[in-house]
Amino acid sequence: MSKVKYYYDSDTLSYRKIEPKKGRRLKNIVLFMIGSMLSGFIGLFLLLNTSLIDTPKELSQERELKNYEFQFEILNKKLAQIEEVLANIEDRDNNLYRLYFEANPIPNAQRRAGFGGVNRYKSLDGFNNSDVIINTTKRIETLQKQLVIQSKSLDEITKLATEKEKLLVAIPAIQPVNNEDLSRMASGYGWRSDPFTKARKFHWGMDFTAPRGTPVYASGDGVVKRADNRSAGYGRHIRIDHGYGYVSLYAHLSKYNVRRGQKVKRGDLIGFVGSTGRSQAPHLHYEIFKDGNRINPINFYYGSLTAEEFEAMLKIATQENQSLD
Repeated sequence: MSKVKYYYDSDTLSYRKIEPKKGRRLKNIVLFMIGSMLSGFIGLFLLLNTSLIDTPKELSQERELKNYEFQFEILNKKLAQIEEVLANIEDRDNNLYRLYFEANPIPNAQRRAGFGGVNRYKSLDGFNNSDVIINTTKRIETLQKQLVIQSKSLDEITKLATEKEKLLVAIPAIQPVNNEDLSRMASGYGWRSDPFTKARKFHWGMDFTAPRGTPVYASGDGVVKRADNRSAGYGRHIRIDHGYGYVSLYAHLSKYNVRRGQKVKRGDLIGFVGSTGRSQAPHLHYEIFKDGNRINPINFYYGSLTAEEFEAMLKIATQENQSLD
């Protein structure tokens, strides 16, 4: 209730009530409203510049930040799964694939090496979640590097596997004369009695006794290096270069079924048993060279003999008897 004011009227010698003017009352109402609005705006401005109340923009940004944090959390879980799978692949790569193909394993220090030099993540500093962002970025870049190394390793393994396949078909791995065509396995690799001088002499190959004209087969893939009789003692003979340092020799042949420079596959018919050169009777003298050195052919029949047949051949081959050449 508004306060009533009076004034003293000297003419009537009495107090009269002061009636407010209508325009002034309206003015007071307008001033009050303006003052209230200004006070409200000032108060709201002060509140908005404190931490007590967030603006709609700040609330929206806060929601976005929480969403980003949630997305980073999901991303890091996925990165952990990828790291686990990649670690398993790396383990198999080092301890299975590279071991099988006789390749050196890749050290973990090389697989997981960091990035040196200047601070790569300087641009990511200064934010509320800089640690999370930098850590995630580091994990992604490390994974990228590991994937590149693993990809190159698998390329190398693929190449080694291809070479291994070629090597396996190139190695002279079968008996050059079929068992059913053999009269006997006459002599093996080692010290033997010379059939002509009777002196003890080292025999560099294996002698397979068989009738003249018995087929002789290539023991591995390769290229015919020689097919002639221009080597002392061997008579008509064939040499096949298998690559990888391996050469096989087939001596005392009666005739050839291949020519120099011809490519042959394991099991191809290359010639026929004879008794040419320094030979006492029809047989095949068979040798294997590795990097220019003669080696024992007995270790290269895994492609054509059973365990029992190999055991019987080994027993005969180790006997110090008389060779046929």
